[in-house]
Amino acid sequence: MSIAGKVAIVSGAAAGLGRGFAERLVSEGCDVLGFDINQDVTDIPGVTGEIADVSKREDVERVVEKAAAMGEIAVLVNNAGSWKKTPVTSSWIEALSDWDFIMDTNLKGVLMLSRAVIPHLKSGGGHIINLSSYYVLPAKSDGTNPEDTDLYNASKWALNGFTDGWAKYLAKDGITVNGLCMGATDSPMLRGLFPDGKLPPELGAVMQPEDIAGQMMDLINSGRTGENIGAWVGHPVTIGEVPPLHRRITG
Repeated sequence: MSIAGKVAIVSGAAAGLGRGFAERLVSEGCDVLGFDINQDVTDIPGVTGEIADVSKREDVERVVEKAAAMGEIAVLVNNAGSWKKTPVTSSWIEALSDWDFIMDTNLKGVLMLSRAVIPHLKSGGGHIINLSSYYVLPAKSDGTNPEDTDLYNASKWALNGFTDGWAKYLAKDGITVNGLCMGATDSPMLRGLFPDGKLPPELGAVMQPEDIAGQMMDLINSGRTGENIGAWVGHPVTIGEVPPLHRRITG
């Protein structure tokens, strides 16, 4: 199914991976609605930018209503995400506040946005892409699943339930659902780990948003569903061969 001439929605589209996805979908002929809490989302050439928060139901409904008015929705990229360090020794008050900060975007936002878009996809099929992390796949290097980010890690493992369950349920409607699970990719989230926002030389050559955007398009064009597709620094960024059924989510 060609997505050219159809509508794509990208959350967290102002910069980094989200902007890369939005720009690639524009180049594929999509009418793209990108939204973000950052007003820079209104400055992406060829993208209809909306300032909206995926964790707020009224914002989600407004975004989807506007996208539906643009044409037939065929692609949803659940890219928006929150991250912070959450040591297990933090106070009850801090832990609960951190839970809301991370889960409202990484899980509740994905739930609400997808639930709002699925009725539109059912009319002609389409694609849902959930942005996950290589944390949920077998490690190919040291440093995955750091011990002081338990809530972020938990949110990405929980996302597996959405990807797996939705893929099975929506297959009859011609809707594919997959996760993109990348390692270090140049983005504001990654740069935010370092005091000056500069990637240290010892980090090496990280992946670029356009690399993952290309992987997304390969996945969409493949028609595959119910998979977590990994991308690791130092390895080719491809969708690879179809794994056995029992390894499509956990690798």
